[in-house]
Amino acid sequence: MSPETSSADAGTDDTGADLAARLRTVLDGRWAATRDTVRDHIQTHALLPQSGLSLDDYRARVLGQMKEMVALGFPAAGFRAEHGGTGDVGAAVTAIETIGYGDLSLMVKAGVQWGLFGGAIENLGTARHHDEYVRGLIDLDVLGCFAMTETGHGSDVQHLETTATYRPDTEEFEIHSPTPNSRKDYIGGAAAHARYAAVFAQLVTGGPGEEPVGRGVHCFVVPIRDADGADLPGVTTSDCGYKGGLPGVDNGRISFDHVRVPRANLLNRYGDVAADGTYSSPIESDNRRFFTMLGTLVRGRVTVGASAGAAGRFGLALAVNYALVRRQFQAPGGDGELLLMDYRTHQRRLLPLVARAYAFALAQNEVTAELHDLQTADPDTVDPADMRRLETKAAAIKAGHTALAQRAISEAREACGGAGYLSENLLPLLRGDIDVFTTFEGDNLVLTQLVAKQQLTSYADDIRDLDPVGWVRFVANMAGSVALEKTAARQVVQTLLDGSDEDPENSALTHPGTQLRLLRNREDHLTRTVAGRLGRAREDDADPVAVFTDTQDHLIKVGQAHIERIVLETFVEVIGRVQDRETRRLLKRVRDLFVYSVLEEDLSWFLMHRHVSVERAKAVRRGVNELCADLRPHAQTLVDAFGVPPVGLDVPMLRHR
Repeated sequence: MSPETSSADAGTDDTGADLAARLRTVLDGRWAATRDTVRDHIQTHALLPQSGLSLDDYRARVLGQMKEMVALGFPAAGFRAEHGGTGDVGAAVTAIETIGYGDLSLMVKAGVQWGLFGGAIENLGTARHHDEYVRGLIDLDVLGCFAMTETGHGSDVQHLETTATYRPDTEEFEIHSPTPNSRKDYIGGAAAHARYAAVFAQLVTGGPGEEPVGRGVHCFVVPIRDADGADLPGVTTSDCGYKGGLPGVDNGRISFDHVRVPRANLLNRYGDVAADGTYSSPIESDNRRFFTMLGTLVRGRVTVGASAGAAGRFGLALAVNYALVRRQFQAPGGDGELLLMDYRTHQRRLLPLVARAYAFALAQNEVTAELHDLQTADPDTVDPADMRRLETKAAAIKAGHTALAQRAISEAREACGGAGYLSENLLPLLRGDIDVFTTFEGDNLVLTQLVAKQQLTSYADDIRDLDPVGWVRFVANMAGSVALEKTAARQVVQTLLDGSDEDPENSALTHPGTQLRLLRNREDHLTRTVAGRLGRAREDDADPVAVFTDTQDHLIKVGQAHIERIVLETFVEVIGRVQDRETRRLLKRVRDLFVYSVLEEDLSWFLMHRHVSVERAKAVRRGVNELCADLRPHAQTLVDAFGVPPVGLDVPMLRHR
């Protein structure tokens, strides 16, 4: 491929700018107009991470920025028209994602208000809640928080300790924190601004003549502060203070001491309590009801993965731009110093991450589109199996995308040397802000394990009612016939597989069919072997708990393999739809670098299990070098296509070079 710049020192010329614009069209996808609206807003208002502000000043700044964003329309887009919104879920998610090109404090604060608190009202409530809260929470007249996580229970939501006991004599629920571990913790908005909380608690109730019993976790709207910001009676809030990042988000803690709320404050779409205490639900199983409720809140997980990806691309854009202006060490026999990007080690450091950023951005677009289509459809027509597939895919992409963002920003910081350590150049601020994205909306290890478990059980309904021991026994009984669940049929992928040699060792590594087969074979091998290990639970003397613990590392490997496989499938399919020849050719090289770097990072596994030969392994390592050399002339074009607003790149280390 010919370079898009006239020399190694040049920036993007007209041809490069045109190509970057075409690449951006591919990356921006279905909601490109929304992305541009938010980009313009970031540019106009310089919505970038800050240093040197007090917590109070930063928090006030971010709340003010949220108020300015109401007029852009995307807060209303996340709610159905009949509830007071405009019903464009994809636009709402894409808008919050694009804030990742600015200040992640603003992204998180907006996500808590309109995505989490608003999403609980929208998806778990009924008409009375929509009428009372939706318009106000869109306009920020109703400020809320999402009180799920507890000090003693984070990922294990099903066993939260906060209780909501129904009192039929007053037709109220009594919200209570029975132990120190039941305190709601790390809650965005709880420290200062929120007036309401969507509180997840164990519902306890019984009908006439019945002993009150637990009905599982449900969600309640609980007022926590008065109009002046003071805690309401029985509510105790406190401030988490300084964190590793996100200073503009007022994370706090909430404890409840027998706080009474009206019966109407139960978000009752999936479970209701009559005036006399009688419980009713359209879903009989407590476990299935719980997972159905959580499934409706998948938008938060999708948004977190998407926003992290944007922040990761921001960090890479800063580092690549710096590498294209910063010189160091004179070339042997030359007159001038070399650019950092001309060193193969620097190319290897950044360009495979750029390739991975492309791959995950396209996969993220697909998840957002699937979420939009399911959440804007008539709820009565949505297939529960489709929702479960979306939940698993959202978990996979969130885990992979946030891990990539954290790695990319950290590598970008180091790649910029001392300049990268200065707050004025933004990378240390981005690194602090992105760190927690691997934890909230699902810890990445837990999510990766969830993905693997779903692969093993092929989305079987039976699994949703089982604890870990029951799950091990279920898989053990089917271990001999476990079938790998593949992504919904993609004609272009199947065509490529049919057109490639079934033995990847004998076909070109740049052939997409070979690439797909290698990643599919790895996932299939891992899935079948972990199923075999779990099969030991059938033995009389096997302890299912020990079996589950002993195979967790294997499960994580299955999940990681699945994530990379579905990302590649999306990348291949998107390239197949690109009409412009030059754009498609460059995207293919980016895809090749993504695949080669994935293979290189896991070469020990491929060699150990004889999925590649020693010679092919050497070819992979050579291939990474060759692809980095091929893409070096396009480095500027590739990161320009991310569409980071110019204000984000207007940092001292990139000026006057």
